[in-house]
Amino acid sequence: MADRLLEQGFREGSRNTHPGQGTANRRFFFANGMVEFLWVRDAHEANTGPGRNLHFSERATDPTASPFGIIFVPCKDNASPDMPFPGWHYQPDYFPLPTGFHVGANSENYLEPLCFYFPFHNPGVPLPQPERNSQRITEVVISTPSIDTDGVLALASRCDRLSIQSACEHLMEITLEHRALGHTQDFRPAMPLILHW
Repeated sequence: MADRLLEQGFREGSRNTHPGQGTANRRFFFANGMVEFLWVRDAHEANTGPGRNLHFSERATDPTASPFGIIFVPCKDNASPDMPFPGWHYQPDYFPLPTGFHVGANSENYLEPLCFYFPFHNPGVPLPQPERNSQRITEVVISTPSIDTDGVLALASRCDRLSIQSACEHLMEITLEHRALGHTQDFRPAMPLILHW
């Protein structure tokens, strides 16, 4: 998938592996966010490490599971200690204490996307700042067949530029700059993702 973005002229950021989580990624940074392609690189580590309750291995092998995750960060002027949705604390091996994630209580429901909140102003973006694509992410629409049993998705949908809706199949549509150039890349059937820019 990431190679198809490169073919369209998007610049790729640095790649990471996630000790204790058993995953690796490829990332594309934009003016106000990031698109991350993440996969299981070590199933044993994913199933036994600190990230085991994220169920990445199960999600990767279950064809009905949501393939999506969303990471939220607070606005710079938001000093509230409150979490935006119910959940639990996840302290990854690759973050120093106490900079862990708040994970949505829906993490056991594989039909729903994983929801993460990083309650710090710096969301672990590497320094110096990565080279970014200049476009802004102006809309993200996630479709899911789930009925939002924990209420996490309804609360997450309050986030600016994000909407999560009920549908028969999983799909994510990401729009850059309100489709200013009129381009679309459809990643289906390999991944239920459509990118507009």
